[in-house]
Amino acid sequence: MGISLLNCCDENADKACEKIYDKICKEAGLLVKTCEEIESEFGIPIVNKRISVTPIALVAAASKVNDYVNFAKTLDRAAKSCGVNFIGGFSALVQKGMSDSDEKLINSIPEALSQTDLVCSSINVGSTRAGINMDAVLLLGKIIKRCAELTADRNSIACAKLVVFCNAVEDNPFMAGAFHGSGEAEKVINVGVSGPGVVFNSLQNCEGKTLDEIAEIIKRTAFRITRMGQLVASEASKRLNTKFGIVDLSLAPTPAVGDSVARILEAMGLEICGTHGTTAALALLNDAVKKGGVMASSSVGGLSGAFIPVSEDEGMIAAAKSGILNIDKLEAMTCVCSVGLDMIAIPGDTPFETISAIIADEASIGMVNNKTTAVRVIPAVNKKAGDEIELGGLLGNAPVMPVHEASSSEFVLRGGRIPATLQSLRN
Repeated sequence: MGISLLNCCDENADKACEKIYDKICKEAGLLVKTCEEIESEFGIPIVNKRISVTPIALVAAASKVNDYVNFAKTLDRAAKSCGVNFIGGFSALVQKGMSDSDEKLINSIPEALSQTDLVCSSINVGSTRAGINMDAVLLLGKIIKRCAELTADRNSIACAKLVVFCNAVEDNPFMAGAFHGSGEAEKVINVGVSGPGVVFNSLQNCEGKTLDEIAEIIKRTAFRITRMGQLVASEASKRLNTKFGIVDLSLAPTPAVGDSVARILEAMGLEICGTHGTTAALALLNDAVKKGGVMASSSVGGLSGAFIPVSEDEGMIAAAKSGILNIDKLEAMTCVCSVGLDMIAIPGDTPFETISAIIADEASIGMVNNKTTAVRVIPAVNKKAGDEIELGGLLGNAPVMPVHEASSSEFVLRGGRIPATLQSLRN
């Protein structure tokens, strides 16, 4: 459920937090119960129940405080009262510049995420229209390192709750990047479809089939998955008296065996995900999922593609451990799928400038190709390449992947803004 908090603004931060808590609990108090009823009646598992809210940098801007940690704690308390798995929206949109409120929020992220359990944060640093805010990119390299340090005793878990976007969308139901955009209704129901296992099973008898025949199988499967998502969204919308927003077609993997995007690619004929041909196979999958999904719903939105989070996909984990799948190949795969360098553990001694450069690379792919890209990396404190970290639950476990040792610091320390490309001139 996406909830607008714009009417919760107040000069007094304590009053603003009180309004936020009361509104979330009022609007989403029956969300979990309703989802459980739908699960029981229709036999469709609803794995996660989540809330997204208006970016807190907008809501807290009127409040006369120097940091926004208490706003994050309020979100966490409200999420726990409602019984949801996560709440997203400790966010800021800084693609062209940072307001005072944006800077306060970004600087509050390490303490906010280390002192809460369910709060997720996202920052949009670039767009096709505006270019890339390299001052924000540089700052976020430092913030990610600080998040890792503050939760070093928990395998740097705070970093798993922070995603840095280019071309962020306002109706994304997936965490950690979900927020309720200012162009959205007062409250909406958005549904994310997670069906890699279903697609994988549909490809088990495809020996001898051509790639266009495989694309047709995936399209038909995506159609069926999306129709189920549409049914759940419509029912939840009706029962909660809330507008129906979108169905997000994204194939979101889990650590469970068989629920893997990597295994889908291997079912097409690759020996292991990450070898030559992986990008082409992923492009086929992503396109077929979109084509099948748009025939099943007139309200497709969000990210709608294939996710490739390493720690959350058992096939990706295996490929990364083998050494075949590396960060450079994942970056190439980003060009044809959703999001990007997602849930990747890197050595704890990685300089913040290198992290900023990784963010800049991904943002540039998004900016030039007019698509959403993102970075969610975890510099695992006291870990080196080849080690592993256990994050637990749907976050899985991550092999620590090497990064290039050559320095990027002079480049990222220049700051400023990478101008938007000519593609931004569309009017």
